[in-house]
Amino acid sequence: MRMKFVHKAALFAMSCLLVVGCSAGSGKETVKETSSLKVMFYSEDWFYQQYGDLFAMKHPEVEIEVVSQQSIYNGQNTDYVQAFKDLVEKEQPDILMLDNSNYGTFASDGKLMELDTLIARDKYPTETIYPGLMDLLKEEGGGKLYGLSPSFSGTAIFYNADLFNKYGVELPHDGMTWQEIMDTARRFPTDGDEKTRVYGYGMEWSMSVSNMADSIASTEGLRYINPDTMKITLNTDSWKKVYQLAIDALDSSAIYVPKDGGFGGGTMEEYYESQLFVMGRMAMTIGRPYNLQNIKQARESLKDYKSFELGMAAGPVNPAEPDTTRDVSFNSIFAIRANSPNADAAWEFMKFINGDEYAKIKSRSMNNELMSRMGYSKEYDGHNLETFYKLKPSASNSYSGMEKIPSEFYGQYQPIVDRELALVKDKTKSISEALATIEAEGQVVLDKAVKDAEAKKNNPAEDKDSGEVGADTGEVSSGTVTITN
Repeated sequence: MRMKFVHKAALFAMSCLLVVGCSAGSGKETVKETSSLKVMFYSEDWFYQQYGDLFAMKHPEVEIEVVSQQSIYNGQNTDYVQAFKDLVEKEQPDILMLDNSNYGTFASDGKLMELDTLIARDKYPTETIYPGLMDLLKEEGGGKLYGLSPSFSGTAIFYNADLFNKYGVELPHDGMTWQEIMDTARRFPTDGDEKTRVYGYGMEWSMSVSNMADSIASTEGLRYINPDTMKITLNTDSWKKVYQLAIDALDSSAIYVPKDGGFGGGTMEEYYESQLFVMGRMAMTIGRPYNLQNIKQARESLKDYKSFELGMAAGPVNPAEPDTTRDVSFNSIFAIRANSPNADAAWEFMKFINGDEYAKIKSRSMNNELMSRMGYSKEYDGHNLETFYKLKPSASNSYSGMEKIPSEFYGQYQPIVDRELALVKDKTKSISEALATIEAEGQVVLDKAVKDAEAKKNNPAEDKDSGEVGADTGEVSSGTVTITN
């Protein structure tokens, strides 16, 4: 759906205040007269909340039209990658919002405008952007820069310093590997009542061998599917090591594994009781910025909440690349479409949302992302956020190209994994035997999914007729969590 928003005189008046207080360094402004700009984003409302209103205060002469991506996810679409490309081709937006999975593809296909020349022309400062971000985007662009991301989502090792001191365990440090994290977790006691005992490590969702192995593999850059060859590779020494680490950790009883998948609905108090790290009963977890907000809300909401000293360390890391991280995502990579007729207005938009002025304003509100422009997201609730900036994002993207995998594949693949890992747990199969079976049977499922996807692409009418089949597609739908007071 195409939606147009024209800002009123009141917004123009507000813009005067912002312009007066704006900082230098945004470079030469090329937009002088009324112009239009078509921007692709998730939705119109969200766009204006995040970017549009602030940009319009600075540039009321630019009329913005938002191309919503919501249509991609409606109806009978199963090939979201192609649906996204079709929407771009149909709407011809000036600004595209991409992510880790498709930025490189659009850049290599010649669909994006190169930004290096514009940066040099306007002397646009990039030195204070999150180290490694520019290098990563350039590498994905074949050596040239085609996009910028105003924010990113990263992880850190959160730890309860009080528990470490109580049990005489050395505090976590920057650059810990998964092996070190699991070894540290096993140093905490495993006895005690289920409702009061302490755990060495855990997450806010239910842990399993499969999802723990996936987390470790992601950090270490392992991929079980090569999206270029569409081949599954799991029966290797590296993958055996990953699964052995996950199995040993869960068998140690030091890892929190909530029954019935964890919290499934209830009161606010019941929700927080299910969050063991928040409640001071878990020594370590992998956290994101929103976890800090969660802890603050618990302290303010619960009458008898017992605070603890929270620490953060950069990690986890791949032991082969201790200064980098793959656990960073750029969900909003903005780029200018090649041959855009509104390139000047598009570049002004790019400069603004990736600049100091925008970062200063948005850093005041906490969400799950931090500003790529450094020096603004400094602390939250007394906690230094520098930890999230210490590791450089790895140019080796574990998710690159994975958008090519048909979505139907995953729902049919996971039951194979669960079945084989259950056999390993029951000690009726070795890890090597289980991985060999998963690899072989998974390849059959992948081949069929790819073949079916090609058939649907060549026969869209037939796909539409058969689109109402639900239970047999193998798709997994996620439930919603309801919290009531």
